[in-house]
Amino acid sequence: MDHHEVVERALLHIEDNLQQPLSLDAVAGNLNMSKFYFHRLFSAMMGCSLNDYTLARRLNASLPLIQNNDGSLTDIAYQLNFGTQSSFTRAFKRRYGIAPSMLKTGGASIVPEPLPAVVRRSIKNINGDVVADFSLTEIEMIRLSGIAFEVDLKTEAYKTEIRAHAQMLLNRIDETVNGPCYVIYSNCQPDSTRFKVLFGIPHELKIDEPFYFTVDVPPLFCARFKYSGDLLDIGDVLKTDYARFLKISKQETEETDIELIQVFADVHNLETDYHIFAPIKKLPIDLAT
Repeated sequence: MDHHEVVERALLHIEDNLQQPLSLDAVAGNLNMSKFYFHRLFSAMMGCSLNDYTLARRLNASLPLIQNNDGSLTDIAYQLNFGTQSSFTRAFKRRYGIAPSMLKTGGASIVPEPLPAVVRRSIKNINGDVVADFSLTEIEMIRLSGIAFEVDLKTEAYKTEIRAHAQMLLNRIDETVNGPCYVIYSNCQPDSTRFKVLFGIPHELKIDEPFYFTVDVPPLFCARFKYSGDLLDIGDVLKTDYARFLKISKQETEETDIELIQVFADVHNLETDYHIFAPIKKLPIDLAT
């Protein structure tokens, strides 16, 4: 059983036992694993501790009970192992920004979230810490031709916009053309949620369209990660992986307009595994190699 299966089994066990005590010992014991390793593995794969995850899923399970008027708030708090109504209400307010009583009276509505998927990626152990597998690499300067646009990550519409522009690029590339596809994410301005996105292919493949343009991506020293699935569905996981990588590896982010580079091996197949390159500074030991 690989680490993805371990965490997937843990999520199902938690979901089926939200009304029971779910200590680290109990969950790890159900999987016949050391609680110390399971704690590190779960935190690395899910981006939060077991306790924080369990709390979030209990609050999520409370939503239909409240909105369908299935018992009092005290009953629901007891049923989902919150201990007291006051502790349940405090946790609910912290997560959703409103009191559970507002849902009960119909003053608000919140849609429950499905069981989260476990994002598939390799992991490694560094001095007892589990972190998403990475390598340090140098990207040489590359000239790309493609289509650029802006998106606002505050809105759900950005996913539709990115997919639509990706399809525009693919529609203008002959099926006989082979080569990689690059997606460049650049921050429009500091602390902004607006990003510039460039979908591009190596310049020699050529795209003769008036609204396409060519750009040179400078050489960059990067941390490289490998993922399976849709980048637009792994945003929070990627942020957590990157933060843990920086902390454990003692690396620092590079000051550059480019936030991330996503590279697919085949421009005609954007459903395959892909690499994420995140620019970082070269440490003295990296400069010596």
